[in-house]
Amino acid sequence: MNHVLNIDLGHHQYPIQVGEYFDFSLVSDRLQGRKVLLVSNDCVAPLYLAQVKAALSNNEVHVCVVQDGENHKNVKSWQMILNAAAQCGLTRTDVMVALGGGVVCDMTGFAAASWMRGVDFIQVPTTLLSQIDASVGGKTGVNHSKGKNLIGAFHQPLAVIINTQTLDTLPEREFNAGIGEAVKYAGINQASFADWLVDQQQAIRSKSPEVLTSLITQCCQFKVDVVEQDEKEQGVRALLNLGHTFGHALETATAYQGYLHGEAVALGMVMAAELSHRLGHCDASVRKTLEKLLQGFDLPIKLSKGLSPEQLVALMRLDKKVQSGKHRLILMKGMGQAFVADGVAEADMLAAIEACV
Repeated sequence: MNHVLNIDLGHHQYPIQVGEYFDFSLVSDRLQGRKVLLVSNDCVAPLYLAQVKAALSNNEVHVCVVQDGENHKNVKSWQMILNAAAQCGLTRTDVMVALGGGVVCDMTGFAAASWMRGVDFIQVPTTLLSQIDASVGGKTGVNHSKGKNLIGAFHQPLAVIINTQTLDTLPEREFNAGIGEAVKYAGINQASFADWLVDQQQAIRSKSPEVLTSLITQCCQFKVDVVEQDEKEQGVRALLNLGHTFGHALETATAYQGYLHGEAVALGMVMAAELSHRLGHCDASVRKTLEKLLQGFDLPIKLSKGLSPEQLVALMRLDKKVQSGKHRLILMKGMGQAFVADGVAEADMLAAIEACV
């Protein structure tokens, strides 16, 4: 059974379908007669490319396979997708389809935003993290050597098609990393969701189909509610970056080899909670609650040895939320009570990181 959510941005509406198949029936009329460039990576393609091509059998399908991994989320891979679009003669009336995790979703979306100044694309996310976060909301981009997602554009998809069965082939570490983004919603404005995650921990870890569908549907709805209010992050959408300023610095400092994105976000939320406590916005129990929840899914709560807190602060100066040289972070007054804090001092940021060593 498919569960369908709809996101309405006024100028653009699209469905988010959660089911157990690669089912394009919701957009079949909008795909009719259109050429498709199907983008995947060398990890996902051997598993699911044939199934998706079969589901798109009424279309002329061309394929582009990029290398797997956050370290390949760069201009070179983006250029590879554009070259494939040129080679197959993709026009403004055609469509790209992203089959993969957050890296493929982001890069394909950015390629679609760039090609001929914008073509349609469909997200088919295959990891938990991409299903509950990266595929929804229209943020697209690639990384720069100086920081994560520094190059990109807002470009909304035509649809998001989620097949929960792809999680059966997802490595446990990757699956748990997705939970880091789920916990984020509990920290932002869904305090009761933290209790649900604790209650359902074993069912989630054993990948109960019913519980996974509920998890994905709830998280997508949480994100839809925010994005509908603020599509281009001029206000409330910034809250979705809880843990991300610290997390992106962690990823950049380790050249995207030390932490998976969801792991970096998890540790980043612990640091944000510690900073919030140090600045008097919440008590120490918030960090403890987060740590217990994250540890239940084997997510990191301490900084890896060898990483320099000073280096992380330096990297945070290039975060996209920095305004006029002043740090702007998402902090917490409690679970489910995130807010935007302006003008945070680097000395306080450094102390919070050092407290998580």
